[in-house]
Amino acid sequence: MRMLSIDGGGIRGVFPISILQSIEDELQRPVGELFDLIAGTSTGAIIASAAAIGIPMETLMDKYQRYGEQIFTKNAKIGLFKSVYSDRYLRRLLKISFGDMELAEVEKPLVIPAVDITNGKPFIHRSDFGFAKENELGVKLWDAVLSSCSAPIYFPPNNINNKYLSIDGGLWANNPSLVCITEALKHFKTDLRDITIFSLGTGQQRIDFTIDEDDEWGIRQWLPFQFPSMKVTPKLLDLAMDLSSESVSYHSSILLGGNYLRLNEGLSAEIPFDDAGCMEELTHLGKKVFMDRKTEIIDFLKK
Repeated sequence: MRMLSIDGGGIRGVFPISILQSIEDELQRPVGELFDLIAGTSTGAIIASAAAIGIPMETLMDKYQRYGEQIFTKNAKIGLFKSVYSDRYLRRLLKISFGDMELAEVEKPLVIPAVDITNGKPFIHRSDFGFAKENELGVKLWDAVLSSCSAPIYFPPNNINNKYLSIDGGLWANNPSLVCITEALKHFKTDLRDITIFSLGTGQQRIDFTIDEDDEWGIRQWLPFQFPSMKVTPKLLDLAMDLSSESVSYHSSILLGGNYLRLNEGLSAEIPFDDAGCMEELTHLGKKVFMDRKTEIIDFLKK
């Protein structure tokens, strides 16, 4: 069973989009056709959903470039009394991309991790491949994706049909590779040896927590902000999601061995998930990674 897994990482999603766009250009076919199941968290949920319904990666890249700066326009200075960003432009991007399509209408097996904070539990949105409840399949695709993108503090929780509030799936499955494995084992009854996963990160952070003389750590160290703009740097959230992704990558590689291919290039500096100014750099990095590992990638996809 061939699976595509795409990490969360905010605007850094242009890195995996760039890789997938290069694959489409090379093979001259939609990338979604190469996989039996596609999974994505947060920004990865946007990319995974686009791939699942056949939206070209070039089209998706254009939308990231058009809406990226608008999505990360400050709504609040620090986020103590309201979310740092409104979800207005993110919601608009998702509605334009996915329209009124419901999860029931997505033919490709699609998995989107989120968090149900009303009931305090992890949650998985699934397309109609036989294991989602009927009331869950009535959720709009854009609504499910928005849930997975709603990073705490930075975006407000997403209200799903007035039934529960949902937030970023990156809190428990920023790299959804293990979710892919458990879906294959539990629902598709696939032998572990028959699972292959192509896993895409959003750039491996070098988050600087330099030792200094101040040993009384508080919000200034975990969520530093700059004067006079009062822009908050999401260091703590970036660190947590990076650690989650890399630990899942380690366990997945142990379980699958050569059937697990992970692409997640180290970044030259800290690039927070809300830094829209990094898009060009990450786009070029994605193309470079594809060219450097082109033979390995194409051979893996042909397994």
